[in-house]
Amino acid sequence: MTTQQDRPTQAPAASPTMEELAKAVDDAATAVAALPAESRTVAEGLREALDALNKAALTAIVRRLRDDNSTREALFELVDDPVVHLAMMVHGLLRPDPLTAARQALTAVEPMIAAHGGSAEVVRVDDRIAYIRLGGSCNGCSMTDQTLRTTVSEAIVSAVPAIDAVELDTAPAPTSSAAFIPLGEISVRTAESGWVDAGAVAEIPRGELVVRSLTDEHGESAEVIIVNIGGTLHSYLNVCAHQGLPLDEALIDETEGTLTCPWHALCYDAADGECMSLPGAALEQRPLRQDGNRVWVRPRG
Repeated sequence: MTTQQDRPTQAPAASPTMEELAKAVDDAATAVAALPAESRTVAEGLREALDALNKAALTAIVRRLRDDNSTREALFELVDDPVVHLAMMVHGLLRPDPLTAARQALTAVEPMIAAHGGSAEVVRVDDRIAYIRLGGSCNGCSMTDQTLRTTVSEAIVSAVPAIDAVELDTAPAPTSSAAFIPLGEISVRTAESGWVDAGAVAEIPRGELVVRSLTDEHGESAEVIIVNIGGTLHSYLNVCAHQGLPLDEALIDETEGTLTCPWHALCYDAADGECMSLPGAALEQRPLRQDGNRVWVRPRG
């Protein structure tokens, strides 16, 4: 009598690669498109039903992992898997954080605001409320309330489910970044202050970042990224706040003013390093100055 132990074991079949899965989907879509109209309708109905089932299952899994402190880290690791990442993107489960989404929604009405000689900026989102700052002729004029309550408010609230209301931000606008001193304000003296020449301004194009390994005269070393957003430079340690992975290939969105980690898609405000995906997390800033056409960074912070 043959027992379970006597039976030969078979190696588990290898999982299909990302390329194989993508090709299978493309081949199936091509085959469906070639079907007669009636058969194509049935096949597309089956696809929609399966998509709905998969999305419901993924949504339940993500919510369960996200809401439990002991499993939230596992969720980030899963999102890093190319197949899981693609599936979540296909089903709309990876969305911009509320601040980024609100800024994207605002772009739709910026031409109208500009036509009135004004400007608007979403500066923060707190407790499901988006706070905006108005500039130009809209700031303080009789059109402020109307602009806020109608066009801007409707555009943001209707486009971002995580935002319930829009209010005017009354805090004074910052005059400068803590880590950036404007050109010509000060002359850098490296021997006294530990500043290191990080290269020419022209080497850091708008909307891009560069990586620099710096060591000052005291032997303090750091690898930093320098980001150019709208002509303003910002410097951070080349370390994501999530798992300490490098940001060399981070995605820069100059329009939104964001920097997105290439590993787990955490989104940061490029101007101050605050993480908009994980509240409380932030990139480590490094002081930066421009002197003439040179960029100087202090590795010690």
